[in-house]
Amino acid sequence: MRVKTLLKKNQRDIITATPTTTIDEAMEILISNNIGCLPVVDDTGKLTGMISDNDIFKKVYETKGNYHDLKVEDLMATDLVVGVLEDDLTYIASMMDKNWIRHVPIIEGEEMVGLVSQRDIVRTKASRHERENRYLKMYMEGLHHRDQSGDV
Repeated sequence: MRVKTLLKKNQRDIITATPTTTIDEAMEILISNNIGCLPVVDDTGKLTGMISDNDIFKKVYETKGNYHDLKVEDLMATDLVVGVLEDDLTYIASMMDKNWIRHVPIIEGEEMVGLVSQRDIVRTKASRHERENRYLKMYMEGLHHRDQSGDV
């Protein structure tokens, strides 16, 4: 399946932060939306980085809780792995695995048009496997039924 197909099926708003969003605000956004990362965009909407719940968790630990003056720009990753609409989900999954990341922003030109998560990949693969198993089971039951009736 291509990224554009997944994004079309799973249309959702992309929740973002700005570089000047405080870490406390970022945590509130992540928790209230039950998400694991925030794409960071500038005033023009251009993707400039990503910050994850893990990034924040590590910084809270490192600073022994003294993180309240920090902004997203202080923690965000800027060397990003990105995908495009024509990418296959298998490629995106391999990039996630290779780079130890859980989210890949999807860009078109300079605009971020979507975000693919590990959860998206798992759900898509599970759905495909369920479908394949159902058809295989139907096929096998159909053959078995015909064998018993003598209509082979």
